[in-house]
Amino acid sequence: MVTKSSNVRVVNIEVDFPDRKQACIRVDAALVRAKKDGVQVVKFIHGYGSTGVGGRLRFAIRSYLRQQRQQGKIACFVNGESLSSFDDFSKELVRRAPELLLDGDWGSGNRGITLVLLTA
Repeated sequence: MVTKSSNVRVVNIEVDFPDRKQACIRVDAALVRAKKDGVQVVKFIHGYGSTGVGGRLRFAIRSYLRQQRQQGKIACFVNGESLSSFDDFSKELVRRAPELLLDGDWGSGNRGITLVLLTA
């Protein structure tokens, strides 16, 4: 499931409980699509592990995103639990997509999401 505003696209990775490999394939495809469409930020919903599934996806996706960042394919990513006005990467996200300040997850400490800032 994908929703989009002008600068932010929301992608629900956990919707049908994929395995780790399939989740990373979905993340990669969503990043490619978003960049092609000129989207600045992708918000991934992966769950936080209350059922055991989200935890596996969360760790796999964040590990994959670390690799993508090291390879220069994304600018940065912010774990949902760090998303706030106190985090430097969060500030950069808001600079590029100010509508994030109105997002219900802003400052909520939601471990079930990760936001990605795409490269320019």
